[in-house]
Amino acid sequence: MGIILNLLGIALVIGIAYAVSYDRKKINWKMIGKALLAQFILAIIVIKVPAGVWVIEEISNLVTAIVGFGKAGLEFVFGSFMDIPKTGFVFIIHVLSNIIFIGALVSVLTYLGILGFVIKHLGAALGKVIGTSRVESFICVANMFLGQTESPLLIAKYLKNLTNSEILMILIAGMGSMSVSILGGYNAMGVPMQLLILASSLVPFGSIVLGKIILPEKEENESVNKVDVDRHSAGSNVIEAMSNGALDGWMVVMAIASSLVAINGMVALIDGGLSFAGLELKQIFGWIFYPVAFLMGLDASFTDVAGQILGCKLILNEFVAYDMLMPLMDTLDYRAQAVMCITIGGFANVGSMAVCVSALGSLCPERKPDVAKLIVRALAGAFALNIMNGMIVGIILSF
Repeated sequence: MGIILNLLGIALVIGIAYAVSYDRKKINWKMIGKALLAQFILAIIVIKVPAGVWVIEEISNLVTAIVGFGKAGLEFVFGSFMDIPKTGFVFIIHVLSNIIFIGALVSVLTYLGILGFVIKHLGAALGKVIGTSRVESFICVANMFLGQTESPLLIAKYLKNLTNSEILMILIAGMGSMSVSILGGYNAMGVPMQLLILASSLVPFGSIVLGKIILPEKEENESVNKVDVDRHSAGSNVIEAMSNGALDGWMVVMAIASSLVAINGMVALIDGGLSFAGLELKQIFGWIFYPVAFLMGLDASFTDVAGQILGCKLILNEFVAYDMLMPLMDTLDYRAQAVMCITIGGFANVGSMAVCVSALGSLCPERKPDVAKLIVRALAGAFALNIMNGMIVGIILSF
């Protein structure tokens, strides 16, 4: 039954993308079919094929180990506050602060050319298989590692001449992705690293499926035969790159912390206003998103709660959603855990629209009106991407 519901859910996601498409006649269904097939094949390899499972496990162990090294810096700065049994759990210290270390590491890897090399060659391979342009292939792969504000920095010099279809692809891949620098934060909340890595790996093909349905290519795009990554955008040397990355990480920590303070306060305020009717905001989310949760093929007793979590992810953010999910993980089977963790993963929330418009607008002011025009459908596409990825994983885990 779960498989049938998931297939219906994927069909519905693609159908809605088709319904809101800017130009249905221009949709390249051959490209869409290849991308969707490739996404299923990749998911099967990393979930069911022993070699693929081993690769994901090793990557997960490596990322977990690297994230763990950041604790040395945190213990030096925060001292006894890192001792949870002694001082208690402090979200900004135990969850968010390691983003500073990972931000510095990603910046150093960018300066050394390592990250750019990996992204460039994986992007070239993806473009040859699917038929996407060099720039959008590059950005889709980049969003396996980087987030909505980081990946556009790598292709800033190309933004001026990109088509609107390519711009939409950047937005969907960005909002549908999870930055490596923030994976440690999710993992510290209890989200299994393997599922986070799996979710990240499914971003490129899913972005193409939905991006090229919502806004198929109908402009003459400038031929870019080679995408060069300016590694010096990270800094003029390793020390500056590390410093810049750490500062960027700190800004991310402050942005997340301040938004969580505001969001939780606003939710409490709204719940206070709804108390006269015996309601809470999450109940309303549950009703609205119940159909989506139902199509995920989850246990009936959990479907209403899953709808609440999905609503919190879209309207608030994924940290709030994961905070709701983690206490329930032990009550769910592995399939439900995987589907929910992957569906929640990603920056697809209302607040990200402003972040993306500001980020791309600052990199290329002349394209800011185009970004603003596309941003609502881009958010819908990114949220649908996360849902579709969860359903694909749900189908494979049902066997």
